[in-house]
Amino acid sequence: MENCNPSSDQKSDENATLEVGSGSDFKVHVFSSSSELLGKLHEKWSSVKKKPYPAMYSSIYGGIILDPAMMVIPIDDHMVHRGHGVFDTAIILDGYLYELDAHLDRFLRSAAKARISSPFPRLTLRSILVQLTAASQCKKGTLRYWLSAGPGNFLLSPAGCPISAFYAVVIDDDFSQCKKGVKVITSTIPIKSPLFATMKNVNYLPNVLSVMEAEDKGAFASIWVDEEGFIAEGPNVNVAFITNEKELILPSFDKILSGCTAKRLVELAPKLVEQGHLKSVKTANLTVQEAKGAAEMMYVGSTLPILPIIMWDEQPIGDGKVGDLTMALSDLLWHDMVAGPDTQRFFVPYTNSTHGSPRGLEKGSHC
Repeated sequence: MENCNPSSDQKSDENATLEVGSGSDFKVHVFSSSSELLGKLHEKWSSVKKKPYPAMYSSIYGGIILDPAMMVIPIDDHMVHRGHGVFDTAIILDGYLYELDAHLDRFLRSAAKARISSPFPRLTLRSILVQLTAASQCKKGTLRYWLSAGPGNFLLSPAGCPISAFYAVVIDDDFSQCKKGVKVITSTIPIKSPLFATMKNVNYLPNVLSVMEAEDKGAFASIWVDEEGFIAEGPNVNVAFITNEKELILPSFDKILSGCTAKRLVELAPKLVEQGHLKSVKTANLTVQEAKGAAEMMYVGSTLPILPIIMWDEQPIGDGKVGDLTMALSDLLWHDMVAGPDTQRFFVPYTNSTHGSPRGLEKGSHC
């Protein structure tokens, strides 16, 4: 659930190149050469006019990849077969990276909890991400990056992995401020324990099943409730409420992921208190009954940045319409994304060349 107008992955029979068969009649093709395999990999992208992934970085390759057919990771990478990896995301908007440092700091905190050491210091990771974005020429989209225990074998322990791996990809994506409300349900999928919920790791099966459950019931997504009966979060977003007393309340971050956008909202929302539109801004524990009695409700996430919620478990939130305060908060965050201070927005030094490092961005430099 990356934005309020998600587009499904394009799937067509033309891209389904796998032959089908049954029993002993099915014959598996053996690729006789690497060139034949490369040709097969390129078939998928030959008819694609606009690349959805304009650039990828791999520490395994040791550079930036512009050919989507080559954007692969080793099958024996422990992130693939053991889920031993963490990730994070930053927004690219109008040629700026939004909240890159906040996301990168959380990324490294997640890595520490997962006991994965980075192959590079923080400044080098940051430089790689900036250079990757510049090489992609993408002015609007997302920058997603992973730190893995690395390739090495198929065992549980990463002791046999020579070095951790860092991957990143730029995703060309069109998103805009969300103004229409959505329906949600309470998820019956068990919530992650605090250790894993507060670590942005690649084990997202509960999140996936939670969204699928909501879609099966005609809803956009879901809400998790913790074991004590308090509101937790959405499948990959935070959730916020405006009470009838005009208090903005977000669930406490001690057992859930501390969303960078949610934390930024808490920093910006006092402006509405100063203007007399809100009474207060705080994080607190909320019961389901208290939450469903709110005047307004919303998801908070990077590409949204605010998504109004107008119905929960077939029960309207407030008057069942998108609230004025919800949109006021959305305006605050969107303005911060498009015209906020330099501490939040980093200008990407794009160049016309797609080869080599952008000028002034040598490897390991402080960007």
